[in-house]
Amino acid sequence: MKRENKKYRAQKGAQKKKKTPERAAARERAQREKTITGVLQGSERGYAFLLNEDGDYFIAAHDLHGALHGDKVRAREVRSHGHSRQAEVLKVLERGRRELSGTYVANRNGGFVTADERRFFADVFIPHGKEKGAQTGDKVAVRILRYLSRGNPEGEVSEVFGRQFDREAEIRSILFSCGVSERFPEHVLRDAERAAKEDLSAERARRLDLTNKVIFTIDGEDSRDFDDAVSIEKRGKEYILGVHIADVSHYVKEGSAVDKEAFERATSVYFPEKVAPMLPESLSNGACSLVEGEPRLTLSCIMQVDGKGNAVKRTLAESVIKSSARLTYTEAQRMLDGDEKARKQRPEVAAALDTMKELFEILSAKRTARGSVDFELPEAQISVDENGKVSLGKRERDTAHRLIEEFMILANETVAEELFAKKVPCVYRVHEKPDPAKLSAFYDFLQGLGISEQRKGEVSGRDFSDLLSRLKDSPSYPVVNTVMLRTMQKAKYAPQDIGHFGLASEHYCHFTSPIRRYPDLEVHRVVKTLLNEGKGGTKRYKARAAEVAAQSSARELKAQEAERAVDDFYKILWLSDKIGQEFDGVISGVTNFGLFVELDNTAEGLIRIETLKGGWYDYDEKNYTLKNKKKSYKLGQKIRIRVDGVNAMSRKAEFSEAETGEDDG
Repeated sequence: MKRENKKYRAQKGAQKKKKTPERAAARERAQREKTITGVLQGSERGYAFLLNEDGDYFIAAHDLHGALHGDKVRAREVRSHGHSRQAEVLKVLERGRRELSGTYVANRNGGFVTADERRFFADVFIPHGKEKGAQTGDKVAVRILRYLSRGNPEGEVSEVFGRQFDREAEIRSILFSCGVSERFPEHVLRDAERAAKEDLSAERARRLDLTNKVIFTIDGEDSRDFDDAVSIEKRGKEYILGVHIADVSHYVKEGSAVDKEAFERATSVYFPEKVAPMLPESLSNGACSLVEGEPRLTLSCIMQVDGKGNAVKRTLAESVIKSSARLTYTEAQRMLDGDEKARKQRPEVAAALDTMKELFEILSAKRTARGSVDFELPEAQISVDENGKVSLGKRERDTAHRLIEEFMILANETVAEELFAKKVPCVYRVHEKPDPAKLSAFYDFLQGLGISEQRKGEVSGRDFSDLLSRLKDSPSYPVVNTVMLRTMQKAKYAPQDIGHFGLASEHYCHFTSPIRRYPDLEVHRVVKTLLNEGKGGTKRYKARAAEVAAQSSARELKAQEAERAVDDFYKILWLSDKIGQEFDGVISGVTNFGLFVELDNTAEGLIRIETLKGGWYDYDEKNYTLKNKKKSYKLGQKIRIRVDGVNAMSRKAEFSEAETGEDDG
């Protein structure tokens, strides 16, 4: 009987292993298929991109199979043609979102929440009893309880922020969506307050005493923390420039409760009416803030700069300063412009500013000559009065702003050079060269504009800066500036020093803002350890550098996302009482569904393609153009628009082209 069973099993196994044409074809197909793993970036239109180190893949809505924005998935490549690649999701490996914020709508079965994160394109079902008192139109936080293989995720309301379109409720909802918190845990606040109250008499006594020097801060009128101060002396043809940065690392000890919280946040996030700080207020606006007339612990980078802008000697030191003045950019600019009243009020500061302007011009010319790319990037200036009325304009970038920027860049370069030369760990700020595919597309775009530019596989910052310089007075300048910026990679943090393409810096790190950026705080720790313990003591930072770089880069992206979303909300508020009004603008984006137009004050809206007069338009992706036989619309083109409406939920505005009286033919 046993022999018969063995014989039966052997025959059955042979049948299983028999190679049919179908099984062979399936095995061959599986071997040919390329599988990839990555994280999905959704689109509010229902499709997604799989982000992978080797390149991104488009995934159509019907190929997502229940996967959503933020999910980690395994997928298979279904098509690859040049730079266009498409994939299909095979399996969700890890869900990306467990919490989100959005707008609640009740129905007879319970309710749904539409996410603020528009790329999360599935509404979350809220069963009866899980709505926590939310009513239709409330902004809420949602905890996802389970994902289903088919249908919507199921969740529960965890917090009600307030009514939709209420300013405070909308902003709280955006911050929650981006993982940004204004509040600190109680134990972190207690830890910070203890550190802020420390007796510093012994610490000050051992440091370099700079309290008798003319040292001052220059910041915006709306600045909330002051962590950098400057000083200058002129000796013959050389300048002694001091950049003095709040010594946050003295108060925020490694491994403390404040340090752990600061690492998680990694950056402060700034909004028109508030800030979500990296550090509690007792430190950020107290002990670490370089307030006028108060002695403060600092880490100073003192550079001896020659007449050509070269830092021929550098000194890094733990120091104590007493700020002589807290200047705003407006006040500093008045002094630089020769305002006698302002100069007489602070003659020593005014004299220092004159010398600083001399050095600024030398440093700026040197950086331009080496190929630093200086983009003209309009930044929104948003303010809200006591009645809630929003004012919108462009932030000024005058000599006072640029002077401080130049000095901070030099200090960052100097510290990075010092740490690189000593071969000690550092969290560098790096900016890679443009992706070859994007660079090729940029050259194609220039050719379409009739701009002759030699194609280079290895491009330098000088190539880009020279091109912008040549086109400075050309009508093509704004659009080339915009497309060039989109060609560039994003700057990030890294433990390896690969330089900074945009600044044309061989070595670069962030040293100048430890109150609001964690990488700066980590760099301070390395510098102080090098000063006090020597090179050997810095070895403990080697493994941590990669962790700090990764966390800081990720949180920076989240902070930028939150700041953009909040700015967009305020811009929509500004546009909401401008319905029917006309404005001049510039085409800031061209897509197959319409034109994005930016107004002079940075507010933006969409003109849908179906509303354009003159019939159907073809989309020329290569040249950023919508065109037909009669008319064309190009990136950078001036256009007059009418505000037709706003959608506060999606934070988008609808524009249409205003009648100009010109013949469209």
